[in-house]
Amino acid sequence: MNISQAAKMTGVSAKMIRHYESIGLIKKSQRSASGYRVYRDSDLQLLRMIKRARSLGFSLDQIRDLVLLWQDPVRASADVKALAQSHLDDLNQRIAELTEMRDVLVRLAHSCSGDDSPECPIIDTLVLGQPPI
Repeated sequence: MNISQAAKMTGVSAKMIRHYESIGLIKKSQRSASGYRVYRDSDLQLLRMIKRARSLGFSLDQIRDLVLLWQDPVRASADVKALAQSHLDDLNQRIAELTEMRDVLVRLAHSCSGDDSPECPIIDTLVLGQPPI
């Protein structure tokens, strides 16, 4: 099948398929006699895997590692789990940081009168480097 059909069947845009090919995440596709890219079922599986991994927030480097593990018939599931656990740890850290940012902004927004007065603890915190309330 051609690239537009592969894109439709996998939910990965043709542009992204070409990008993944250009960075070596997927192999260069075979070409038809007329020069069009040709994709097999195994290519579609790989594209679906990449799309799912991206939707879970894995980086391209992590996805590259996952692809190599998937293609390795003697892989250890411990290696896959370790990669997933590392990503989970990173996500938990980012969630904690985002939660802290949200909490600071909530406190700042509540402390700002929001009237015609020029005094604003939000600006004071951002510009003057005052500690968050």
